[in-house]
Amino acid sequence: MDALAACIVCTRGLYDTETQTCRLCTEKVAADLRALAGPDGLYARLADSLAPGSGSGGPAVSGSRTAPLPVRLGPLSLAARGGIVTVLQTWLVDWYDLLGYAHPRWDGDLQQQLDQAVGRLLNLLPWAAENHGAFDEFCSEVAGLVHQSRAATGEEAPPRRIGVQCTCGRTLKVTLDTAGVRCPGCSTQYGPSEALRLPLAERRAA
Repeated sequence: MDALAACIVCTRGLYDTETQTCRLCTEKVAADLRALAGPDGLYARLADSLAPGSGSGGPAVSGSRTAPLPVRLGPLSLAARGGIVTVLQTWLVDWYDLLGYAHPRWDGDLQQQLDQAVGRLLNLLPWAAENHGAFDEFCSEVAGLVHQSRAATGEEAPPRRIGVQCTCGRTLKVTLDTAGVRCPGCSTQYGPSEALRLPLAERRAA
């Protein structure tokens, strides 16, 4: 193992057969993609969470005199065009452009387009993991879509975000299961263990 080479996603040391991403991070994003797709996947289950009160473990209760919205906006924003499907299609177009492939075509409804995008991304995942310069951003975005979908369907609570302080003084927001974070101020990259060891950011006085 080359001690100088680190995974761009989690900063673990890489083996000689790995170029920029470790096997564990590649497998994790593959599992996240598979969790979104298919008739029983997270994307398909978002449709069952659109009605007010669904996905929350109880009936809809409104303390307002105004009529409640006919759908829950959280699941809708993920399921509609511009949500999960569009995000994955945008990444696929980027990968196709870099490989010199013709622009991908989308067929069918949004569920079918989602499944097509996931299948193609999985096929190209080994290439992207070792060659795409923003593969860490792809992993982070896919993980975020999975977390949001599970929260919207009531399968898990959104991860609690905590503020930690970078060595440059910038406050970074991380979760307990963070895959790492890059400081937008000084561009320092922190792995998961390094990010969680940063000092807690001081809360500003109200």
